[in-house]
Amino acid sequence: MDNLCKGYNPDYSEDAPSLEQVSGQPGALLLEFGAPWCMHCQAGARAVQAAMADYPQLPHLKLYDGKGKPLGRAFKVKLWPTLILLKDGQEVARRVRPVMAEEMRELLAQLDSRGQ
Repeated sequence: MDNLCKGYNPDYSEDAPSLEQVSGQPGALLLEFGAPWCMHCQAGARAVQAAMADYPQLPHLKLYDGKGKPLGRAFKVKLWPTLILLKDGQEVARRVRPVMAEEMRELLAQLDSRGQ
């Protein structure tokens, strides 16, 4: 997965991995589905960035989602942004349309409670 980066990723990538690649990813991974023109995504960007500052080693994939994008459909994404926290390829928790950093911190705290 070439677009995998540690910590907060400011850019959406149209190069999404397959469900098999994501499912096979060891450790923790944060998937963020959205679009650069989405006002909800823009409104939540600061919250995501602020919370990610506490998790600089957490890989973050920010994926351009939309019609015909199989990974978003596999995770049943309906609203943007949708952030999905994975541990060893399995969904641990998700947050839809966060606007406050505290919402994101609650999501990311699921890693701590499960022993990242």
